[in-house]
Amino acid sequence: MKANKLTLSILAATTFTAVSPLAYSADAGTASIDFRLRYEAVDQDNALRDADALTLRTRLSYKTATFNKFSGFVEFEDSRQVLGVDDYNDTAGNGAGYSVIADPETTEVDQAYVQYADQGFTAKVGRQVLTLDNHRFVGHVGWRQDRQTFDAASFNYKSDNYEATYAYLTQRNRIFAENRDLDSKDHLLNVSYKTPFGKLTGYGYLLDEDEGVQREIDTYGIRFAGSQKHGDSNKVLYAFEFATQDSESAAGQFDAEYSLIEVGYGFSGITVKGGYEVLGSDNGFYGFSTPLATLHKFNGWADQFLGTPSLGLADLYVSVSGKALGGKWSIVYHDYEADEDEAAVEDFGDEINLSYGKSFNKTFSGGIKFAAYSAGDSGSGKVDTDKLWVWVGAKF
Repeated sequence: MKANKLTLSILAATTFTAVSPLAYSADAGTASIDFRLRYEAVDQDNALRDADALTLRTRLSYKTATFNKFSGFVEFEDSRQVLGVDDYNDTAGNGAGYSVIADPETTEVDQAYVQYADQGFTAKVGRQVLTLDNHRFVGHVGWRQDRQTFDAASFNYKSDNYEATYAYLTQRNRIFAENRDLDSKDHLLNVSYKTPFGKLTGYGYLLDEDEGVQREIDTYGIRFAGSQKHGDSNKVLYAFEFATQDSESAAGQFDAEYSLIEVGYGFSGITVKGGYEVLGSDNGFYGFSTPLATLHKFNGWADQFLGTPSLGLADLYVSVSGKALGGKWSIVYHDYEADEDEAAVEDFGDEINLSYGKSFNKTFSGGIKFAAYSAGDSGSGKVDTDKLWVWVGAKF
């Protein structure tokens, strides 16, 4: 298992605590298990062979009872290929020549932490899920079978109108199994205030990748998001965000900006949204980066822009969502362009996304999802890509 000394110490202390007197108090705690069986297929217009994967993700969790405001939590995660459906590049050295499906087989400690909670204040030390705002900068990448967690010390205070979070990360446990986890020295600060019109948030994320070649990314930004009733049951939605970024690595030092404007309207159980998101470029040499984000959630489900192109990315999108047959459906259209135009590259293509998901009861759920990406200018390096997912889940 890849881990630095601090990580090992944190996990050892956490595991000890979880089986200590906390687990033997009057309330012995709670255990749960979560399964997700998913089929994924990828078809790309290039030399790579079409990929398909059938994988089963299992999470086994145990939360201790609270004792003197302390509690412990431990969770194991396993991802397995099922029925020999494994023709794909899993990003872990298997399946060369096939398109990528980033679900390698793995068994690992997903979370293991000690928590202290009292009167709106919560502190966690250990391996943990950590998300901020809409996951654009810090998320758990829960769409993949091996989700992202962090070895960290995190502190949160929440009152009626205020919330503040600070976290120090020592390791990024990414979605590619343990061998590709990264040591880091990251500082995350996020402070928000609820106004009558929405939540105003300011943040600073100072990322220091401490693995091989050092890479530092400092991001400072502000976000405002909210909604207002319009009539008895309709609603106006809006979000605005701006951030600046400094990046320094062996490749050089670069600056870039991020901006978002999104508006929407909800009526008769249907929500329509439109937005324009720009991940800026530094003169065509560097694109605004969000390495801790739940990237699949943004810029299309075909995952063509998990890394921002050096020319930047401007994403104009519109979505329609609602409910039908006891489940939720959505349709999203994206139109992509380069933020910094070049003679050979301006159009990055467009994409259509479709999804339907349903919870059958408290235990079982399922869904289907499809993404069709059409490439733009040939100089972009992109190709037409179709992806399909079908899944069922169970929680006990």
